[in-house]
Amino acid sequence: EDLQAIWSDYAGLLERHVAPGQRHGVSLNLVDYVALHQDPAFARVIEGLARFDPRRLTTRRERLAFYINAYNILAMRTVADHWPVESIKDVGGLFSPVWGRTAGVIGGHEVTLDGIENAILRKLGEPRIHFAIVCASVSCPDLRREPYRAGQLDQQLDDQVRRFLANPGKGLSKQGTGIRISRIFDWFEDDFERAGGVLAFVRRYREDLPADSEIDFLDYDWSVNAREAVLGD
Repeated sequence: EDLQAIWSDYAGLLERHVAPGQRHGVSLNLVDYVALHQDPAFARVIEGLARFDPRRLTTRRERLAFYINAYNILAMRTVADHWPVESIKDVGGLFSPVWGRTAGVIGGHEVTLDGIENAILRKLGEPRIHFAIVCASVSCPDLRREPYRAGQLDQQLDDQVRRFLANPGKGLSKQGTGIRISRIFDWFEDDFERAGGVLAFVRRYREDLPADSEIDFLDYDWSVNAREAVLGD
């Protein structure tokens, strides 16, 4: 299976069905899940992932780019297949959260979102993945309107972090001498240790912060990042 063909189809899907907008006062890229689901290219991308053998990925960057794209594609599929939903969490249940359910197939093996994130991506030791993988929610980082590619990965990931931390609705908002940041930094605090900790990581992208910022966390909005709101909100 040709990876370039899969990413070419995926690039077209992102261009056609993802656009900037607002939900609940937060600026973000919104997805038209109805149109996405009906687009023949989406079925081709899902089929392409199912057939592609990930053992062909030889470098860390290739693996990062591939699995970030795969996570985002399968998260979108999870919502599109169950549309309409108010949140991706509604696809799961109390005893079988959506993250642990089969989200698709990669290289002939069933995968879950949880498995891609925790068993593969986080083990690659790159904290910036948390601003690239998108769990189809308002407070998640924005879905990038182009596929991640190994050759541009560093620039793409830096750009994602910078954009996220520039968004006061979900990334970082200043409050007096303190800051409120995304809960992502709370949930995955350990992943930022090799970058000197959360504050050191944030400061690398926001040099305008006070020296001894008190940290608080923003509320996390799990509403789906859909162009068409389910309840017209």
